[in-house]
Amino acid sequence: MCPGTKITGGKVMSGKTKRCANRAAQALRLAAAALRTSQSALGAYFRRMCSRMDKPKAVTAAAHKLARLIYTMLTKARSTPIKARTTTRSDTRTGAAPTVQRAQKLGMQLVAVEQPV
Repeated sequence: MCPGTKITGGKVMSGKTKRCANRAAQALRLAAAALRTSQSALGAYFRRMCSRMDKPKAVTAAAHKLARLIYTMLTKARSTPIKARTTTRSDTRTGAAPTVQRAQKLGMQLVAVEQPV
């Protein structure tokens, strides 16, 4: 699940993950692909990666994150809490409402000013 580090002369030649017939890697990729519709933090991570890169690379990135979580659980003999992001890009509030609320908390009042056209 680790990315390749093909470096020669200080120049990165390739970072592509090699194909493997490892059943654990295949299971992790399958679990990562199923995160597409999950409402968990890992699901949000997978969707962010899909927006940033193509789907196979996003699946590998999510599978790598799952592998790290599993390794941590097995070696430390405890589960690590996965903190969900409080807001994602899809549900952030836009407009002036957050600014008005922040100003009210600070005891200020915003006044709308019309700008000439």
